[in-house]
Amino acid sequence: MAIWIYLFLMVAIALVVAALWSILDRRRPDYARLWSWTALLLRLALGGQMLFYGFAKLIPSQMGPPPLAALLEPFGDFSPASMLWLQVGSSPVYEMLLGSVEVLGGLLLFWTRTATLGAIISLIAVVQVFILNMTFDIPVKILSFHLVVLSLILLAPHVRNLLELFVFGQAAKPLTPTALFRRAGFNRWAAGLQVVLGVWVAIGAAQISWTGYQEYGAGAPKPELYGIWSVQDFRVDGTLLPPLTTDEKRWQRIVFDTGGATTLQMMDGALVPVPADIADETLQMQQPLASLVIERPDDDTLVLSGELDATPTSIVAHRMDHDALTLRSRGFNWVQEAPYFR
Repeated sequence: MAIWIYLFLMVAIALVVAALWSILDRRRPDYARLWSWTALLLRLALGGQMLFYGFAKLIPSQMGPPPLAALLEPFGDFSPASMLWLQVGSSPVYEMLLGSVEVLGGLLLFWTRTATLGAIISLIAVVQVFILNMTFDIPVKILSFHLVVLSLILLAPHVRNLLELFVFGQAAKPLTPTALFRRAGFNRWAAGLQVVLGVWVAIGAAQISWTGYQEYGAGAPKPELYGIWSVQDFRVDGTLLPPLTTDEKRWQRIVFDTGGATTLQMMDGALVPVPADIADETLQMQQPLASLVIERPDDDTLVLSGELDATPTSIVAHRMDHDALTLRSRGFNWVQEAPYFR
């Protein structure tokens, strides 16, 4: 809400300043050079955003693969935003293709000769992003709308040429904007600096995305207990709680994911993220309060014993083959006799 109010005030101030400026400077015939500088700043701003978001998809870190806990969540419980995120993250190739279009548009914006083509590609990409943000309730509506507006402003002087070329099949007329400087040497330096800046921004965006991919994306290291563990034996103070019990203390599954994310699935199906720490072969939790010693009779068996909410507790769980779930195991098929919907 604060940002919406902030933008409203900016628009109000801009309208007042534009009106006063137009009145006080009404004798000036044009703002050709000022427009060239304005277009340059808009190109750099749009190009930077395209590279940042493009590399976040090209190196799939913006929308990672579905977390293990999400594989247990009923479809109807997902928000539209989460559904979109998980849908794109389920197909890294699709995400990388989306990112490659954004990166291409961003790179072209940093070179004067290809800036128009970059603005066209960027407009196509950001219109799709804006539509997704609006229809899936993604909270980046303002930024994506601004990127659409920036693309349209950059393309505004070329609308007639584009219509003549793509609609009427006529040759496009050369459009030569006013140079940034009066001296040709300065303009050559400015063009070269734009390219250097584009390369620098691209390297920075790629590094940020690669770091994110390695830290919390698909490239992040998997913890030793990574996986979904189905609880087979749950004993509280020596009493075995059966699998169909309604006792709220009993766990149905334990999920250990990347980045230390730990989730408990209770008997009613509820998924409860819990702060957890594993050190010295002991699982420590704050809520519920637990200190459980970890034992591994084999790779697919987990035994936890100790205290859970100040009560002696022992838990035996077996690793679930989450890669056997349809979302992960279906894969790609060239030949399909019928659509495969599950």
